[in-house]
Amino acid sequence: MKRTSIPFFIATTILLSLIFSSGLKAQGKAYVMKDAELYRTIAHMDSVCFDAFNARDLKTLSHVFAENVEFYNDGGKVTNYQQTMESFKKMFASNAASPLKRTLVGSIEVYPLKDFGAIEVGVHQFTHVENGKEEIGIFKFVQVWELKNGAWKMTRVISYDH
Repeated sequence: MKRTSIPFFIATTILLSLIFSSGLKAQGKAYVMKDAELYRTIAHMDSVCFDAFNARDLKTLSHVFAENVEFYNDGGKVTNYQQTMESFKKMFASNAASPLKRTLVGSIEVYPLKDFGAIEVGVHQFTHVENGKEEIGIFKFVQVWELKNGAWKMTRVISYDH
């Protein structure tokens, strides 16, 4: 019998889906920080990414995302690095005269990934003006960070509950 392997992005999606839909919080299990230094590092990187987003700084954003990033958005589609950067560029241009802001809601959860990096889980709010009216959306996210050659980069992003 020939064994077929599952592509990494599908396996990652399935695994994260199982982990985060398991209802652990509903069962009363609270988040426990395992590594305070890692938590601070990922919280800092989250700030670097979204300070750049709020400032419409494509150059910094291009350094935060890994070139092999897979960005899953249940309100859109799966995009790669180039498509993600183009999406930011278009979003910034179409909102040039209006506020565009991402704000973290509450705190993040950070889970170490041995010999790779970390998983960040949280909720964030996006505010923008559409058709002259302020729109506010609150969404959940999972971001997989890789530490490679001394640099932290996002390799997988899952944005959901749109």
